[in-house]
Amino acid sequence: MKKCWIGAVLLMMMVFSNGLSEKAATEIRATWLWNPWELVSDEAGTLAFLENKNVNKVYVQVDRDILVNVYRGFIEKASAKGIKVYALEGAPGWVAKKGYTSQDQLMAWLKTYQAGSSALQKFTGIHLDVEPYLYSGWSTNQKATILAYQNLLLKAKASANNLALPLEADMPFWFDEVSYNNTLGRGLLAEWVIANTSSVTIMAYRDTAPFIIDLVKNEVNFAAKYGKETIVGVETAPTDEGDAISFFEESEAYMNSQLAEVQAHYAGIPGYGGIAIHYVDSWKTMAP
Repeated sequence: MKKCWIGAVLLMMMVFSNGLSEKAATEIRATWLWNPWELVSDEAGTLAFLENKNVNKVYVQVDRDILVNVYRGFIEKASAKGIKVYALEGAPGWVAKKGYTSQDQLMAWLKTYQAGSSALQKFTGIHLDVEPYLYSGWSTNQKATILAYQNLLLKAKASANNLALPLEADMPFWFDEVSYNNTLGRGLLAEWVIANTSSVTIMAYRDTAPFIIDLVKNEVNFAAKYGKETIVGVETAPTDEGDAISFFEESEAYMNSQLAEVQAHYAGIPGYGGIAIHYVDSWKTMAP
C-alpha cells in the first residue's frame, strides 16, 4: 500500500513538471506581467513563455504610454491560445484622499479601449493590486484607511459593472485577521473583499505546500460561502523578508511539486479556483 501511495505522488509531481495536470486543465494558472513594455520589445517571446508554462490567465499592467494597438495585438494572439488577459493596475496611494483620480483614469482608458476593440482584442476583466497596508495611513489611522479601501473597491465594482467586466483583487492571506467596523458594517476584511469582488488572488507567499494550504483555508471557505473562487498566489522574486517567503531560492521543479500538493488538497473543493505565480520576469529567471 505504501509503495502505491508513493508512486501516485511521484506521478502527480511528474504531470505538474511543466504546469497543470490533465485533471487540473480547467483550473486557472495565472501570472502577473508588470512590465507591459515586454509586449513592445518581445511579444512573441512573451506569448511563447506563457504558452510553455500552461498559463491560461495573465494580469497585464495598463501603461497609457503604450499604444493601444500593442495591447490589442497581444490580447488577440493570447485569446487565440486560450489565454485570458485582465487589465492590471493599482497602488497603495489609491486609498489616499484624492487617490480615486488614478482609478478614474484607468476606468476611462478601459472604456475607450474596449469600445474601439474587437471581441478578441478586449480585456476579459479588471485586476486590482492596491495593497492599502503599504500606504502611510495604515499605521496612522488604520480604521479610516480600511474604509477608504472598501469604498475604492465599491467604486471600482460599479465602474467594472458599467464596462460589463468582472472585478478581481489581490489580497494578502492575513486579511482574515483584520477586522472592520464602520458605515459598511462589521466583520473580517478578507470576507468583505471576497464578497464584493468577482474573485481574489491570495498572496500566499510561502514556499512549502502545507504552509500555503493552511494560509488560504479561511479564504477558500469564504469564497465558497459567496459562490466565488480564490486563486492561490505564490512568489518567485527575491525577497529580504525571509527564506520561507519565495520559491526564488529553490528550483521551478520544486515549486511545481509544492503546487501539485496544493492543487491535490483543494481539487474539487468549492471556493478554490487555481494557482497564480508572481511574476513573469522573476519566473523566467528561476532555476529549472
